[in-house]
Amino acid sequence: MKDQLFVWLQYVLPRTWLTDVAYRLSRVRARRVKDSLIRGFVRAFDVDVSDVPRDVPDDFDSFNDFFTRELSPGARPIDADDESIVSPVDGTVSAAGVIDDDRIFQAKGLEYTLEDLLAADLDNAAAFRDGRFATIYLAPYDYHRVHMPVDGELVAAHYVPGDLFSVNAATVGRVAGLFPANERLILHFRAPFGPVAVVLVGALNVGSITTPWTGEIRPRKRGVVENLALGHASRRVSKGDLLGWFNMGSTVIVLLPGQGGEWRSTLGSGDRVRMGEPIGQIRSGGA
Repeated sequence: MKDQLFVWLQYVLPRTWLTDVAYRLSRVRARRVKDSLIRGFVRAFDVDVSDVPRDVPDDFDSFNDFFTRELSPGARPIDADDESIVSPVDGTVSAAGVIDDDRIFQAKGLEYTLEDLLAADLDNAAAFRDGRFATIYLAPYDYHRVHMPVDGELVAAHYVPGDLFSVNAATVGRVAGLFPANERLILHFRAPFGPVAVVLVGALNVGSITTPWTGEIRPRKRGVVENLALGHASRRVSKGDLLGWFNMGSTVIVLLPGQGGEWRSTLGSGDRVRMGEPIGQIRSGGA
């Protein structure tokens, strides 16, 4: 009943306005306000700060500075196997498996298409037919930076405006086509075995998404799909390199081509993963 009420409230509440309020509040630099927000958040969500190299909350300029925090060197070792695919984030697997032609599993009884997820990227969508997908949810207590799952080169970044529904389990299981409905940033890479897409899905209270190539991207509910300029940062990225971060929590979807790789056999819904740990394997001689 509580989950149903939460989902219903999202339909009637001003999601974009609430997200804008959260964006502004999270950037307040007044010490009393930001310290109270950080302490309250750490206490409410039992956030592990043992791998944070700065003092909490004193060394952080704002709540957002804390939320998008870096970790101590070595806190997330990157698996060294040349053939491994690593988790791009700390989070919980929502779903992972094979893409059925062009259909991706969302939750029990719900699915969506590659074309809907990738919007204008129809040629790119075709490359992932019968491929693999992994959807990983970042809870409020998680580390919120996103990293590269394999070696590759960034070839395009597309911003798709959209809604801002929550992406927690209650909403994912009740709102059809949730991920294609929400705003998202789609990063396309060329890996040695074929194309890879990393999709950063926006959500309620996610005030913005930031990458080294695009800078900060603020939500907008309407507009056209935008092919973003990639700036001056190097487009060649190694496994484990930083791709960007959510300014508040959300979901990452990784897409692999049909012959490119496969997830480990035990990877499934509800699994906790940490950035840098192996979650799959590149197929020898993949596409």
